[in-house]
Amino acid sequence: MTFEFRACTFRFVACEPVIFDAWGSGNWLRGAFGAALREIACAPDCPGRSGMPVLSCPHRENCIYARIFEPVSPIGPSGLADPPRPFVFRLRHLANRSISPGSEFSVQMNFFDSRRPDFQELAHVFGRLARAKLADTSSTLFSLSLGSLLDQPKRLCVRFLSPTELKSAGAPFEFSTLFARARDRVSTLRSLYGPGPLDVQFRALGERARAVRITRMDLHRVRRERTSGRTGQTHGIGGFMGVVEYDGPVAEFIPILQAARWTGVGRHCVWGNGEIAIDAK
Repeated sequence: MTFEFRACTFRFVACEPVIFDAWGSGNWLRGAFGAALREIACAPDCPGRSGMPVLSCPHRENCIYARIFEPVSPIGPSGLADPPRPFVFRLRHLANRSISPGSEFSVQMNFFDSRRPDFQELAHVFGRLARAKLADTSSTLFSLSLGSLLDQPKRLCVRFLSPTELKSAGAPFEFSTLFARARDRVSTLRSLYGPGPLDVQFRALGERARAVRITRMDLHRVRRERTSGRTGQTHGIGGFMGVVEYDGPVAEFIPILQAARWTGVGRHCVWGNGEIAIDAK
């Protein structure tokens, strides 16, 4: 069992000053990318042309904008009303940078729709951004094994590299909660855009994850907001950053957590939230 995705890098030359703040860059880029994608992909009679939802668009099935920005999910965890988009941005390297005209910068995107060769279409979309000229593109196709590890580590350090918010009725950074959110996200992306959901016993895995305990936690809250260009409403998209160390039988959970390094975990992953790194010992 594997998890496949494409890691893409788009290199630009700024046409005008481009300023990236500490955490809001993903929000700006997502909006610019979505607007360019809508302009290219949506037919003249598509509601998306005017910024409206494209659920009723007659061309929806063959529309790359609908597939990437407004997917519909017939499957997934119970209550999944808003399915995950098949991409995330990785922009930490641009935090607090000011790009002057003529200077180069790069944008990284992880793309999870392994069933459709959309990379060239994505490059075409990025080539339409108004504030920068696309100079070069590259991509690498990854296939991560979700099978058992050869070694059996007993400790795990998880670094939350960007603001992370995990939905939970209890303590959100308990290992069982973190693993459940990672497992559900990887499985849903695989269901929507790959060969199918994870072939694992979800409940049994979740029960065994309860045996892993927190030994150290050093987290701080980051407050972020975004304002929707379509509705004008402001939403919080912050979360926690820092380090949590766990102790216990972690080996069987590591492959899914390694996949979650690329997908992100928790809410607002498209903007770059929920990026993690893991170190098992």
